[in-house]
Amino acid sequence: MSKNKYSDKAQDKVEKVMHEFKEGKLKSSSGDKVKSRKQAVAIGISEAREEGLKVPKEKKKKD
Repeated sequence: MSKNKYSDKAQDKVEKVMHEFKEGKLKSSSGDKVKSRKQAVAIGISEAREEGLKVPKEKKKKD
């Protein structure tokens, strides 16, 4: 189980985006159809973050 905590509304947002992805209706910012499950999750988390919902901070990459 993950230590990171997402709010219920953030989880709902990701769930809605994944539903769009599974129906083939999810598009990226460039307008192309999203084909990757990971990309769909990233879009859902990004949209939740834009709405100000509780989402853990992005991990910092080590060089």
